[in-house]
Amino acid sequence: MSDEPGASEKKREEKFLSRGVAALAIKRETGCTDRDAALSIIDGRDDWGIDAIAVELSASGQGGRPHITLAQAKWSENATAGFGQSEVDRLFRGLDYLMNLEFNRFNKRIEHHVEALDKALDSGSPKITLLLALVTDTELHRDIRTLLDSEVKKRNWAEDMVEWRVLDLRGLYQEILGEHADRKIELEAWVEGVGREEHPFTAYYGTLSAAEVAEWYETHDRHLFARNIRDSLDSDVNDKIRATLLQEPENFWYFSNGITLLCDRIRKKGKGAFAPGAGAGFVLEGASIVNGAQTVSAMHRAMQRNPTSASRGRVLVRIISLENCPEGFGDQVTLNTNTQNPIEERDWKSRDPIQAGLRDDFSLSLGRTYVLKRGESEPAPESGCTMTEAAIALAATHRFPELGAKAKRDPSLLWEKANYQEIFGKALNTAPSAQRVWRCVQLVRAVAAALAEQSENLFGRAASTASNGDLLISHVVFQNLDSDGLDSEDKDWDAELAKVPDLVEQALGWLVDTIDKAYGRNSQILTSVRTPERVRVISRRVLSAMVAGIPAPDNADYRVEERVQGSPARSTNAVSLIVKAERIPVGTTLEFRPVTRPDRQGLSEWLSENPDRARATWGTSASKPLIWAVDGEAYAPSTLVRKMRKDAMGKSQQVQGTLYWHIPGEGSLVDLAAELRAEDELDAEG
Repeated sequence: MSDEPGASEKKREEKFLSRGVAALAIKRETGCTDRDAALSIIDGRDDWGIDAIAVELSASGQGGRPHITLAQAKWSENATAGFGQSEVDRLFRGLDYLMNLEFNRFNKRIEHHVEALDKALDSGSPKITLLLALVTDTELHRDIRTLLDSEVKKRNWAEDMVEWRVLDLRGLYQEILGEHADRKIELEAWVEGVGREEHPFTAYYGTLSAAEVAEWYETHDRHLFARNIRDSLDSDVNDKIRATLLQEPENFWYFSNGITLLCDRIRKKGKGAFAPGAGAGFVLEGASIVNGAQTVSAMHRAMQRNPTSASRGRVLVRIISLENCPEGFGDQVTLNTNTQNPIEERDWKSRDPIQAGLRDDFSLSLGRTYVLKRGESEPAPESGCTMTEAAIALAATHRFPELGAKAKRDPSLLWEKANYQEIFGKALNTAPSAQRVWRCVQLVRAVAAALAEQSENLFGRAASTASNGDLLISHVVFQNLDSDGLDSEDKDWDAELAKVPDLVEQALGWLVDTIDKAYGRNSQILTSVRTPERVRVISRRVLSAMVAGIPAPDNADYRVEERVQGSPARSTNAVSLIVKAERIPVGTTLEFRPVTRPDRQGLSEWLSENPDRARATWGTSASKPLIWAVDGEAYAPSTLVRKMRKDAMGKSQQVQGTLYWHIPGEGSLVDLAAELRAEDELDAEG
């Protein structure tokens, strides 16, 4: 609460309780420790409607799909906390800033999360949960629910990436109980076709209805998985489970691995003796689902979406009683049922004769290694590649850009029959040669290297495009190269690869410009580069501009290099404009915020060593208005940032320092100057 020194005791208490609610919500959603829940808080000035952040990069059982939780908390001592239109607008604006990698828009508390956010958003397929933690026992107003659905729909143009949920007083109370009481779940189950295993320990197996399992989840939520080492986090796996329940529920029993449930004790419900193969009712004391959490969560979602269809689904269940088991047996069941490696579609494709042929061709023709199976050691970059890297490279360089979009969204889509045959062929005589595959891999690697170098001074939408648009840019670059004779040993491919850096710079410039013009400057870059329909339009326009030889836009609005800002009519220096307007009172404290990814990587630790390094006050000098807290000397913003970057990173590049210095709650010096220019324009028009 050190950021609220002037607040009244009552205001400080309310703020403390609100942050406590946000931390509790994060803990319930992610199952993290108390300490991590406390560290999740970013509430304060410039939080953009986000009170807490949690990032799970690769939670067990999620297929590697990252999960980002953004919590907004509202405290009310009367249990009447609300959530209105202004809160919705601010929350989604904050989400958009995060999606565009504009972390400098947020207060310094976000620094704890930036590295993980960078990685999660760079993955191309994060799941984002907007969690509204409201101390209330009433539902959200229908109009607000509609508005939330509308905003989510805009960002889920192609697939479900963003979702919102409410955690109300009941859910918060349940989480408190889960932490501070020995909470036992009691379930009632009706099992069809029941069978029994008696030795060495008692267990029952049979079939449950999807409706009954969904009702369990509705009642108990994540506490249903208290003993599980995996969560029920939504993922691509859940999407497939839901699709089966909604489209062919009668086949769900055959396609699902089922669920495993442990309980302290099993009691039979109802009269009559146990009859194998018949239906039977049970009461399960101290119950917990230890395998199949994703299945249960997906069944609940499917029942919410279409109960008529989903209720026809059935699932296989094993119920194991721990009543007479040795100590630790339940943990053994949990561990073993969750550590058996599932067979993926990729594993089947690794046995395809086409892949075996490529492996042999790589070895004989190129003297390189082509790794087929998961778990095998990956070769050094110059020594070869994996089957997965080859598939992604072939998709990115394919004549149809949609394949690259699918690879960006989820590489496992490339193993589906139609996509697989499109990139690898239907038979040995139509398969690509090792020479072609290797050259495509080299091309995609060269594009990635060029993007990494060129994006060092980019921020915002351009940085997001460089990070997420690598496969689309690879497609565009490949189309601009001479690919004739790609299978031939005589092809001078090195000469073509030498053109890559220049082509990447052009493609990146056109890509940002095209997305902004086609879908707006507030559109999501991530959505645009992994949506087949959009990628088709974007690639066509970018290729057309590059073929025509039109100079590419330079992304000047997204570069940190110092430059004259705007058009000649707006060339007045930002600092001079602010000083002339007396916009900032002398003595105002300013905060330094890293702008680019290299800045965040190179400056964060250096800044944390001495917090004064990130503070300055506004002085009286028109040319050197910043008084740095470290040495008390006066600096121009750009000069000070250059010094800081040199001291911390060894870089002496001159940058636009006005992007880095912020007044909390008001914006950067660039933002303030832009506001003044806008006011001048209005005055001129008046």
